[in-house]
Amino acid sequence: MKKTIYAVVIGLLMILSYVAGWRHTARHATASTTARRVLYWVDPMHPDYKSDHPGIAPDCGMKLEPVYAEPATSSMAAGVPLPAGTVGIDTDKQQLFGIHVAPVERSGAAPVIRVVGRVVPEDTRVYRINSGSEGFVRETYNDSVGVLVKKDQKLAAYYGPEFLAVASGFLAATERVPGATGKDGSRTVPFPGSLAKQGVSSLQGYSDRLRNLGMSDVQIKQMADNRQLPESIDVVAPVDGFILARNIAPGEHFGHATEFYRIADLSRVWILADIFGSEAQYFRPGAMARVTLSDRGKTFMARVSNVLPQVDPSTRTLKLRLEADNPQFALRPDMFVDVELTAPVTGGLTVPLDALIDSGRERRVFVERSSGVFEPREVQTGWRFGDRVQIVHGLAEGERVVAAGTFLVDSESRLKSAAQTPSKQPPRENNPAKPKSERGLAAGGGEVKHPAPYLASNPPERRP
Repeated sequence: MKKTIYAVVIGLLMILSYVAGWRHTARHATASTTARRVLYWVDPMHPDYKSDHPGIAPDCGMKLEPVYAEPATSSMAAGVPLPAGTVGIDTDKQQLFGIHVAPVERSGAAPVIRVVGRVVPEDTRVYRINSGSEGFVRETYNDSVGVLVKKDQKLAAYYGPEFLAVASGFLAATERVPGATGKDGSRTVPFPGSLAKQGVSSLQGYSDRLRNLGMSDVQIKQMADNRQLPESIDVVAPVDGFILARNIAPGEHFGHATEFYRIADLSRVWILADIFGSEAQYFRPGAMARVTLSDRGKTFMARVSNVLPQVDPSTRTLKLRLEADNPQFALRPDMFVDVELTAPVTGGLTVPLDALIDSGRERRVFVERSSGVFEPREVQTGWRFGDRVQIVHGLAEGERVVAAGTFLVDSESRLKSAAQTPSKQPPRENNPAKPKSERGLAAGGGEVKHPAPYLASNPPERRP
């Protein structure tokens, strides 16, 4: 008897426990359903399309996504109206999606533009030594690439069959006109009489022909002084500079117009840097810039020469050219340097460049109204340098804007704005009771046929 009573009591307790648990679960489910109540379903590719039940989007074939009823934020609960597109994102989701905010700062100093430049020789200071005839190289003298040479330094000697006849004529002309050659071998001293004039003219012509063959003024003067034919033509350096290219070797045969050497005077160089079209207006000719060699810790001053008009088709940038003196030849060709230029603009309110959404027609940022609530706001912008952009109108100092994950917040704001706007397209209908012509494309059928316009324009004939 006692065992039966115990069994009945235990059974009643189990039933009561089950009923209590079921009520608690039902209340929790009801609360969850209320908190996450589905308002409607939208097409993920076209948020304007709405439906009152789940299904497949008719245009892209993707599954419709539900739009839930969100709980009111603190600002809404307080009765403060929020602009359209305001979104609420809790802290956990912000950390998950990488959304960060940054304050609106006031910049008092003028911004500094920093670009990377490349050192190149000034093209007006690059000299090419070419041959004037065919011949072969006898020997070369300390002419390796990169060697610093002095003006009139002998680099090579070559033989050419054409220069013997011209040199003989030059010596004969100097004998007929004594004292006609100057210090450099090219200047002439006029003499009275027609014979003297003809002799001077002939001497000048032979001197020019020797220069065309590649003989220097120094060697022409030596030949005029000692009255002897040289065995070869000397190739000398035209200026103090570095050998950039060497294309000959001892014993090598060369043809007409062969380039022997390329020598650059690096006492003054150019610096080329890539800049955007929006920055070109600040690099005016004559502006001074600071050039720094980061690996050596040296600093130079350079002057803006010009902004070249050509646009790089791959990077869509312009070439900035600067001129700089090169003491001790610290700047070498193809060396990279850091260029800094202070832009001639005033300071103002600035935000990170990633905080700005620029659609072409409007520019806006997302301002943090309260914790997790972001309001879209249109702004007017000014200059842009580096990772900062100036805000002329629309923000106040100290406000906080979304600086990372801006496009995610913008997408959420657009979805919410589309949900708040009345739908331009009626929801899909899959009512089989309606004919196919009435359901149309929304029901997955064929084209809708409308014979009414034809009947209106062509009424049937009336018969008596």
